[in-house]
Amino acid sequence: MAAELSAHHRRLAQQKREAITTAATELFLDRGYDGTSLARIAEAAGVSKSTLFKRFPTKAALFEAIVTESWQRDAGDAAARPQAGDLRSGLTTVGHRYADLVGRPGMTALFRIVIAELPRFPELGRMQFQLGKLPYFTSVQRYLESEHEAGNADVPDAVSAANQFLGMIANYVLWPRMLLTDWNPAASDIHDAVEQAVQTMLARYAPTRSRNVDAGAGARCSTSATSPLGDACR
Repeated sequence: MAAELSAHHRRLAQQKREAITTAATELFLDRGYDGTSLARIAEAAGVSKSTLFKRFPTKAALFEAIVTESWQRDAGDAAARPQAGDLRSGLTTVGHRYADLVGRPGMTALFRIVIAELPRFPELGRMQFQLGKLPYFTSVQRYLESEHEAGNADVPDAVSAANQFLGMIANYVLWPRMLLTDWNPAASDIHDAVEQAVQTMLARYAPTRSRNVDAGAGARCSTSATSPLGDACR
């Protein structure tokens, strides 16, 4: 019974926390960071002011929680971790995870809040970068470094490679949403964008031997296209 009550209380606490962060995000976006009070957030979330202040004594603490939770939502999901030893599979996992992350409406709202309030509240930009973007970027950088060290990739500059890969995906999934309110690509289009980014990375960073094998296979197909086996190469 005690364990059941404890689990119930944890669920209620999590529900209240989610209600607070959701209400805060909507109000920050609608009224601005400066124009939103903690009392107004408590009212919108349906919780008492004492409950909110107990969890988030300041707006900065609340915004920090929103940033951290937005970027780490699936951090504990083992299925979201890239597979070591297979660059294509690993990049595909990273790419689809990132597309899903930055394609969420909450992430779009977070970026809009930061961009709108940056001139008056530069600390919001620092929070978004240091608590959200940077740790995520670093995890991708370290994955590429580990694959390079293991001989599964040829990535002499993992910082540049991570920038290139994530940038290709964000340029299709995230940044158009900042300017186009009706930007809502189909899941199949997002999938294709990720796959194209993976292909570009493999062409540049796959081990030299893998690129040579792929190029050789392509050359054999192109020279035999008129043979009876030509269709098998297409």
